[in-house]
Formats: sequence, C-alpha cells, structure tokens
Amino acid sequence: MPSVNQELIAQRLNLSRATVSRSLANHPAISTETRRRVQEMAAQLGYKQTPGRVARRGKKSRTFTIGVLIGVPRENVTMVTYPHILKGIRERAEIERVNVDVCYQPPAEFDTEASRQLVMRQIRSNDWRGGILVHPFPEPAVAMIAERISIVSALESYNQPGIDIIDTDDAPAILDLVLRLFAAGHRRIGFVSWTYPVGGHWVARRFSGYVEALFYQGLEFRPEWVINVHKSSPRLLPAEVSAAVARLFKEDHVTAWVCAADHQAYPLMQDLSARGIRVPEDCSITGFDGLLPPPGQRRVTSMRVPHEHIGSSALTRLMNRISHPASPRRKILVEGEFVEGETISPPHVPSALSHPRHPITTSTPATS
Repeated sequence: MPSVNQELIAQRLNLSRATVSRSLANHPAISTETRRRVQEMAAQLGYKQTPGRVARRGKKSRTFTIGVLIGVPRENVTMVTYPHILKGIRERAEIERVNVDVCYQPPAEFDTEASRQLVMRQIRSNDWRGGILVHPFPEPAVAMIAERISIVSALESYNQPGIDIIDTDDAPAILDLVLRLFAAGHRRIGFVSWTYPVGGHWVARRFSGYVEALFYQGLEFRPEWVINVHKSSPRLLPAEVSAAVARLFKEDHVTAWVCAADHQAYPLMQDLSARGIRVPEDCSITGFDGLLPPPGQRRVTSMRVPHEHIGSSALTRLMNRISHPASPRRKILVEGEFVEGETISPPHVPSALSHPRHPITTSTPATS
C-alpha cells in the first residue's frame, strides 16, 4: 500500500502537490471548494499533517526548484535592473540549497491559457515549488499563478491575497529628491514618466512622493507639468516627452524635472541637449535606481535601489511562504540611498525666455 502523503492526495484528486499543501494550510488563494475536497480526501486516507518546516534548509535536505519570472518588455531592454536582482536571488539560493529556473517573458504577451508557454507548463507539471516575479505582470496572470504555487513579487504590488511584496520605499525617496531641487532654488518642478503596457504601480508611488514634497514646501502643483501619469492624459512616446519638457521649459519656465526612473532620465537629458537645453545649467533632472550613466553622459542625481538585497530578500521570503502558506501577507519596503550626481544646479532662465504671467522666484529657500 502506498504511503499516505500529500503526493498521494494530489494524485487522487488530479491536483498539484503545491495546491494540496496550500489547501491543507487553508491558504486564501485556494478556492473553498478545492480546500474542502483536499481536506476530505486527507481525512479519508488518514493523512496526518506534520508541523511546517523552518525556511532554512540543512545540507541533507532534498533540493527543489523555484522559478524566477522576469518581465522584460520588448520595447525597453536598455538600462535594466533585473540582472542585479537575479544576482541576489542566485547568491541566496546557494545558501538555501535551492535550484533557480529563470524565465524571461514580455508581460503583455503572457497568456496563461497557451499550452506551449514554458512558464505554465512548468507550473502545471509541478516543476516549481514557488516563484519570484520580477517587474510587472498582468493581474489575471498573477492570480492564476498564485492559485498554483507560492509567489513573492519584487518591485511591483498586486491585489491578490497571499502574494508577498519586496519593494523600494519609493515615496520618501522621491520626496528627498524634490527637497534637494527646492534647496537649489527650483520652484517650478515637473514630474515625468514613460508609459508602460503592463503595471506601473511603481510610477504612481513615486508620483505620490513628488506631490507630497510640493505640498510640504508650499509649491504649486500643475497637472500640465505631469507627463504620462494620469490615465486620461495623452500617452506620449519618449521623443514626445522630450518635446513637451522643452516646451514647458520655454513657456512655463519649469526648470527641474523628476523622472520616475534613470532609464527615462538619461535619454531625456540627451534629447534636451540636442534641443539646446543644457542639463543642469538650464534645466535640472533627477532619476531613480542609481544606475551608471551611458558613455559620455553626466551621472544623474538619483536614488540607488539595493537590487541585490531585494533579490536576496525575495528568495528568503519565498522560502518562508512555502513553509507557511497561510501566514499573513507581508510587504517589505527597502530604503533607497541618495546618489550625488551632476544634474542639479540653481535655476537659470535666459531673459529672452521671461514670461510676465509666470515670473521666476529667485529668493533664497527658507531653512527650517
């Protein structure tokens, strides 16, 4: 007679072992009906559940595989951050004696119903005990994956229950950058992002820090100084973003821009230079992520994200989630580190660009 274990229950009900494990733990991501079927079968077979194991695995522990699903849009593969996150995951995996299976997937093309899609094949065949999502994926796809295996997300939030989040503490970091622009004398500060086919919660969180800083310092908030954030606003391509920033510099004297990410800031700086607007002599720019500049460009003033630490923490959290699938959801925020770049200087607008409706304030910033 075969031994009574979770694998036997999974075979009897034609379910994955991960679904059985989570059903026995009353995980909220598993439907009530599935949990009922699993628990009734367990009782019928006389299965007795042992207490959950601790996350750290000893040298004699049997290794298993976790998946890392990296969302890489086809239209944006420059200045990416995922290699640093993956490095942290792999280094931690060696300590935990876990195999890592990496899949790269354009988020907009992720079809959970496609029989040939590698990710879903591996999940259905129970090759992955858990998974780490890096960068945004569509909510329906994430919900379907979360029903089958334990999931931790790096750098993106989802509404699904039981999905732990490891992310950057975005808003305070952006607030700090805006206050530095204010201290340099800037009073007309805009916020700019690119538009993305999937996700973008991180843009909204960074935008919230920008708004908080404006209100904190009593600065003017103008919706027209915000590009590619509001859902009803026109979606501008990077070249159109540069044109809008140049126009607002000349017409409204917006002398500083907070970019949602470094991979947006560096192309903007280059495009503005081609339009005769110097950074930072004419217009100051800040970014986010702390990436090294492309050859020939000044380093953008930014916030460095500890990507390797986030990757390592994501794997540690996943191990705990696998062992305790019904534990409360966690959202862990990691602080960024200020990067002293070369793209902030006091505002300077040529007299030829003066505008009677929008006088430039040049008074010394108040100190607290």
